[in-house]
Amino acid sequence: MLMPMIGKYQDMAHSTLMASRYVAHEATIRNPGSNNWKPENQLAQEVRRRFFSNSNAPIKTNDSAGNFAAHRNLAWTDGFGNPLITDIDRDVMVSFGPARRPTHGQAFSAGSDGAPFSIPGLSFNNFGLTRQGIYTANVSVSVANLPAHLRFTRPFDTLNLVITRSSSTLIDPWAAPDAFTVQRRLDNTVVHPGRALAFLNTPVDLLVRAADGDLIGLSSIRGPRLGGLDYWRDVVPPDRLR
Repeated sequence: MLMPMIGKYQDMAHSTLMASRYVAHEATIRNPGSNNWKPENQLAQEVRRRFFSNSNAPIKTNDSAGNFAAHRNLAWTDGFGNPLITDIDRDVMVSFGPARRPTHGQAFSAGSDGAPFSIPGLSFNNFGLTRQGIYTANVSVSVANLPAHLRFTRPFDTLNLVITRSSSTLIDPWAAPDAFTVQRRLDNTVVHPGRALAFLNTPVDLLVRAADGDLIGLSSIRGPRLGGLDYWRDVVPPDRLR
C-alpha cells in the first residue's frame, strides 16, 4: 500500500532537480555581467509556482502559488488525501552555494580559473574577464509525514523527509558574443605587445608607397597594419549571409 508513496517522492525529487537547474540557468542570463541578478524572492516565487504547483500552471510574471487545491499538484497527496506540501512558501526553499546561503553573492565556490595567468604582470583583468568561480543553486522541499499512530504508515509517519537538489555551473565561461569583443579583450599592450608598434604605421605606409613609386598617395597600397588585430577577425562576407 505504501509503494505509491515512493513513486510520489521520486516525482517530487525530479521536480526539485528541474527547479535547481532552472535557478542555475537564470544566473547564466541574469547576472552582474549582463542585466543584474533576478531577485532571490522572485526566483523562489517562480520555482514554487512552476515546479511545485499544479502541473498545468501558466508561466506568468508575478504569479504565486497558493495553499489551496486549485494550485496544488493533486498527485502529491498521501493515501488520505492530505497534501505532501503543507505550506508551499515555508516548505519550498531556494538557497545558494554549498553552504545554502540566502543570496546570489554567496553562491560561488572557488575555481582554478586564474591558474593559466602565470606570466608576471598578466592576469584575467587584462582580458576584461571576471573570476567568480562556480555558481551553485539549491532547491529543497520539506515533505509532510503520513498520519501517525497507524501501523501501516510506519516509518513514513516519522520520516521528516527533506528533498534537496543542487545544480552548479560557470555563469561566466569567458565566452564572447562577437569578434569585436574578443578583439577588445586582446587590445592592450600587456596581452598583445605588438600593439606598441602601431605608431609606425604612418611611416611604413610612406615607405611602401615610395617603394611603389606613389609619392603623392594616389594608389590604395598601404603597409601592414602593425599592432592591429582586425586582420584576424572572423568575418563572414555579406554575400554568404543571404
